[in-house]
Amino acid sequence: MPETSLFEVNVEAIFPAAHALRNYYGKTEPIHGHNWKMRVTIEGPRLDSMGLLIDFIGLKKSVARVLSRLDHTFLNEVPPFDVINPSAENVAKFIHDDLNTDLPALQPETPVRISRVEVWEMDQCSAVYRP
Repeated sequence: MPETSLFEVNVEAIFPAAHALRNYYGKTEPIHGHNWKMRVTIEGPRLDSMGLLIDFIGLKKSVARVLSRLDHTFLNEVPPFDVINPSAENVAKFIHDDLNTDLPALQPETPVRISRVEVWEMDQCSAVYRP
């Protein structure tokens, strides 16, 4: 019988960074900065022996590790954004891909996955990456 229950855990973080969209012609074309906000959602069908989906402390450390590559930078100079546009969509996928490498070590007992990464450039504008 397939498992139908699903647990989710969310962690949010803020990081300041500047960017400039290439081949974009508008008000935000030149270099400008944001206090970016991100939320990662981890999901899984069951809890571990302690009753956790994933430990918040370990997840927050992994998020901090990933964001340390972006924090207080000009994103256009940080790989892969030196090649691809540092759009909110691409930043969300970058965070997913980098954070995803930590998941097996963060929760070895039960299967978990990143179901969603949301990135805000400002309070009213966000982009979501769902693998």
